[in-house]
Amino acid sequence: MKIAIVGTRGIPARYGGFEACAEKLSIGLVKKGYKVYVFCRKYLYPERLKEYKGVNLIYLPSLKGKFTDTFSHTFLSIIFSLFKNPDIIFVFNSANSPLCILPKILRKKIVINVDGLEWKRKKWNWFGKIYYKFCEFFSCFISDEIITDSKIIQNYYKIKFGKQTTYIPYGADFFISKNKDVLEKYGLKEYQYFFNGSRIEPENNQDLIIKAFSLVKTEKNMVFVGKTYYRSKYFEKLKKIKDERIKFLGPIYSSDYDEIMATCYAYIHGNEVGGTNPALLKAMGSRRCILAIDVPFNREVLDDCGIYFKDVNDLKEKIEFLIKNQEIVKELEEKVKKRAEKLYRWENVIDDYERILLKWAKK
Repeated sequence: MKIAIVGTRGIPARYGGFEACAEKLSIGLVKKGYKVYVFCRKYLYPERLKEYKGVNLIYLPSLKGKFTDTFSHTFLSIIFSLFKNPDIIFVFNSANSPLCILPKILRKKIVINVDGLEWKRKKWNWFGKIYYKFCEFFSCFISDEIITDSKIIQNYYKIKFGKQTTYIPYGADFFISKNKDVLEKYGLKEYQYFFNGSRIEPENNQDLIIKAFSLVKTEKNMVFVGKTYYRSKYFEKLKKIKDERIKFLGPIYSSDYDEIMATCYAYIHGNEVGGTNPALLKAMGSRRCILAIDVPFNREVLDDCGIYFKDVNDLKEKIEFLIKNQEIVKELEEKVKKRAEKLYRWENVIDDYERILLKWAKK
């Protein structure tokens, strides 16, 4: 069976949750005997590997820009994928659903992973928000199957559109530090820093985290890994903050990221929009104590295995509490890892995706 995966930046994963899922899913399906094509954005992959761990890679150009990059690349990817005659086209991101009209006409099976409620992101203007809301509806119309990575998003589609979707979360990577010497490269010391690894965007609340941390009297650092690929006043504002304890390391996609995650004192998760967040799952798989902003998406994933904060002062108090209570940190580390092992294993995720493939192959 031939599978085309479109709508991501490509693999190996170098950006976010879609790419991480595309990488794990495509490699997992290849191991099960499927032929998989993943379409990558040409400018992000100068090395241009023909394949990655058995997955066929196809590089296509895109029109760089906040509004044009994903849309233009997915358009070309879908057109090109048709020449490969796939049995099923996996599309990531509901914003790409209008591009599925041609394969739908050609009677191709289309599965869409819609992501979270993208229209809630602060980076989009009124047109972007309207477009995303339209694409939610259109995804229900054009796809053979919709996948939601959160039960909250699943319920949203059922109530708003009367659409029954399939819930498949992302998986967690279970990692134990193997090379603590990596920390020296970034001027860090084991368990002497709090960590946040996510795209630098307003809805991820890096500004709230910095404001709270700046009020805490501690010698520990606050470390950020992440970047925005477009000009961002928000990012520029954050970089101007004067506090030697606050470190911006930029984007890191190598195993260095895993080492930094696995040896932080605690992970602070500020993402308030989306479903099951891959960065949060990575912190869980790395057995980190987690401070998460108090929104339904995070409570669904963490349950009682983390500590929640609502605002700057609340986060300040929670950081101080954890610094003074290392035994609580250790308790939460064990608790969160057990939850990840029970609910968020990639092998189960891949099996769930395969069940969808087999269902539509029979039809």
